[in-house]
Amino acid sequence: MTVFLRKMQLGSLRILGLALMALALVGVAGAGGARAADRDRVEAFLEVTGFDVALDSIALSATSAPNMLGLEADDFGTQWMFLAESVFDTELMRKRATDILEATLEDDLLAHAAGFYATDLGQRLVVAENEAHLADDDAKYAEGAELLAVLEENDDPRIDLFRRMGHAIDPNDIGMQAMTEIQVRFILAASYAGVISLRVDEDGLRAALAENADEVAKEVEVSSLQNAAYTYKDFTFEELKTYTEALEEPDMMTVYELMNAVHFEVMSNRFEALALRLGQMQPEQEL
Repeated sequence: MTVFLRKMQLGSLRILGLALMALALVGVAGAGGARAADRDRVEAFLEVTGFDVALDSIALSATSAPNMLGLEADDFGTQWMFLAESVFDTELMRKRATDILEATLEDDLLAHAAGFYATDLGQRLVVAENEAHLADDDAKYAEGAELLAVLEENDDPRIDLFRRMGHAIDPNDIGMQAMTEIQVRFILAASYAGVISLRVDEDGLRAALAENADEVAKEVEVSSLQNAAYTYKDFTFEELKTYTEALEEPDMMTVYELMNAVHFEVMSNRFEALALRLGQMQPEQEL
């Protein structure tokens, strides 16, 4: 069990895209009777911030999803790609995200975030982030590791900015909790569907995952820095400092708190749906 879970946890670092996701929709909306944004503005917000592409990139995780169960896509035969495309339908995921944001994202918060990302620097950042979302993982992290090594060798202050950026979009450091929650829900759903034989209850599964939590957290941090080094390689220190300070503004942090929650909700919903659909193919593996 422990060996399997260790393999699954490490594979999940890229499968989950290192998204720093909240565990639930928190009380972002409705404070002080603020008005929620209308649907047209939310859809425009998704595009200008690049959150639409971030949602679409969840579909890329489908190709590696079986690794979270200790399996391979080939184990499910020729139907696998059709199944993955059906479950991780980008239009469905965008609609689900838009529905939630329309009900919860306050108009003034939307305007604040959209205002920054609509600037010349903001749009350049969105382009770079969109490209990174859709890049081949192996190539991206290999190049990112090389770039990070150079930055570390030169004691480059951009590394500190990368860490500040990460803290700004996940100030309570709950990204790992969200990743664990997706893993638990996906594995249990796969077990209930008969995809795998799991000889442990939910509490036991969580305890087993927790055994490697510290080590995985360190690897998440390194991978996050590699991803940042790759994504922002063409930006100057001053541009990244401006971006970091923008992310650290309270209104922007609130927006990210909500977007992270939406990202988690969409991703976990699709992974659970995938596990149930995989049950129709029923490969089995003793854990």
